[in-house]
Amino acid sequence: MTTLTHFDSAGQAHMVDVGDKAETARVARAAGSIFMRPETLALIRDGSAKKGDVLGIARIAAIQASKRTGDLIPLCHPIALTRVAAEFAVDEANSAVHCTVTAECFGRTGVEMEALTAASVGLLTIYDMCKAVDRGMRIDNIRLLEKKGGKSGHWTADSQKT
Repeated sequence: MTTLTHFDSAGQAHMVDVGDKAETARVARAAGSIFMRPETLALIRDGSAKKGDVLGIARIAAIQASKRTGDLIPLCHPIALTRVAAEFAVDEANSAVHCTVTAECFGRTGVEMEALTAASVGLLTIYDMCKAVDRGMRIDNIRLLEKKGGKSGHWTADSQKT
């Protein structure tokens, strides 16, 4: 195991110096799910939720959150994103909505945090918009699926054993 990069030799938190890193194309994919009652899922699917187009608003919230990641995560570098896509899939069988976010940039540090933040906020937005009818919704399994770029290369969740 390597050392934690956000601590200096004295154990003090610091922002990692990425000044000597090469600029490369970087991509990260993250996902998560929100589980709910079937009646709640029907409101989302049919577009009849009181607050409007739940998935459309959640998509915009996810994209907006990715752009604010550096403001939310204290030691995360603000980066210039080149693309963010948030996709939502309605899963009738499990009474869930699954969110997958892809974030991309050309830079010196990865976009994992941006993808993870976007997925989290997208799912939180669904909760916020539907909580009046279903406070028992459960957000679950937020995780990094894949990252590409930089000196560590290509990583996928499938390649890691936990």
